[in-house]
Amino acid sequence: MKLYSTNNRALIASFREAVLHGLAPDGGLFMPKDLPRLPGDFFRTLEGRNLQDISFAVARALLKDDVPEDILRRIVEEAINFDAPLVRLDDETYVLELFHGPTLAFKDFGARFMARLMGYFVQGADRELTILVATSGDTGSAVAHGFLNVSGIRVFILYPSGGVSPTQEKMLTTLGGNITALEIQGTFDDCQKLVKQAFVDQELREKLFMSSANSINIARLIPQSFYYFYAYGQLADISKPVVISVPSGNFGHLTAGLMAKRMGLPVTKFIAACNANDVVADYLRTGQYKPRQSQKTLSNAMDVGAPSNFARMLELYGHDVEKMRADVWSIGCTDAQTREMIKEVYEKCNYILDPHGAVGYWGLKQYRAANAEQCAGIFFETAHPAKFPETVEEVLGVKVDVPERMRDYISKEKQAVLLPNDFVNFKAFLLG
Repeated sequence: MKLYSTNNRALIASFREAVLHGLAPDGGLFMPKDLPRLPGDFFRTLEGRNLQDISFAVARALLKDDVPEDILRRIVEEAINFDAPLVRLDDETYVLELFHGPTLAFKDFGARFMARLMGYFVQGADRELTILVATSGDTGSAVAHGFLNVSGIRVFILYPSGGVSPTQEKMLTTLGGNITALEIQGTFDDCQKLVKQAFVDQELREKLFMSSANSINIARLIPQSFYYFYAYGQLADISKPVVISVPSGNFGHLTAGLMAKRMGLPVTKFIAACNANDVVADYLRTGQYKPRQSQKTLSNAMDVGAPSNFARMLELYGHDVEKMRADVWSIGCTDAQTREMIKEVYEKCNYILDPHGAVGYWGLKQYRAANAEQCAGIFFETAHPAKFPETVEEVLGVKVDVPERMRDYISKEKQAVLLPNDFVNFKAFLLG
């Protein structure tokens, strides 16, 4: 696979280079020059195939020239050793549960695959690989657990002070070892900005071998495409148009789905379900992209005012808003509407949503109201509701069962370094 920078199409890198460097030297995101088209037989035989089998088939189509087949199969089998079941809520509505991994969030797919891929690529390297990652919630814990004790790799996780739930904070700050949590006195956008500044700083580039585990790294997006194919294969009826609603913050999750569509996945429309940080919804409505300071919401993992992966979305559609509108519909959701959706789904279906899944359900519901068409609607439940007990239990008045592995994290002591929102201090810490 050859990739180019979203800032300069003439800047070309191999897949290994793109994975190990994260960002292009000019600060752009790496984007595949071409995506393979999967044959029609692949989609006709999806039903009944397990997630690992589908994941390997998609990974092989993308990476057959970059990773030996036996290594790739081992990476898939080790990384994706849990399920993503499609649960039917009514005749036309389904929820894809993406929280069955070790940290109970969809980020486990990308983080575990990336950790093993990077572990393979750094074998024999003459210096340690430094991973920098900004998180607004579940990315941090997924990356921490995915990379824990991976030889030759050191991880620094930046998260906004007071900007993640107490449970999420415990899950990303209690591991130690090769994982260091940095509590930044700012927003997620500030954390993301510090990471991006580090990658283009000449002194850091000379002294440290750096990469990222955010969705700015192409290795995160590839495994996130796998479960789109798996969800389609689990649908009982594909005679109706298929619509998928994706809770969207930094837009890596949605971009992976759009890449799957380029590979042939027959999805009619993607819904970018946003919270109050709805700059992409505004772009699709007005044609003007205006990033802004992020707002704090109940669906905190989506609190992003300047989504990095929007650059990749623009590349997919040639910076043409009309072409993007043909595939993507978007709407924002308030905290009050988030609470309303949690309550509605519980009362109608006896199913408990987390705030992010509630935003996804809201997006699907509003799309149907606006378009008055019958469709097989899938929305993503991206995290276990037990990660957000303050919100869910307040809305529903019931206790949420806490999985045993989460209780183990909560009982541990937080280990984090508090830093100001300042690049000079951040750089000094990395070099120190």
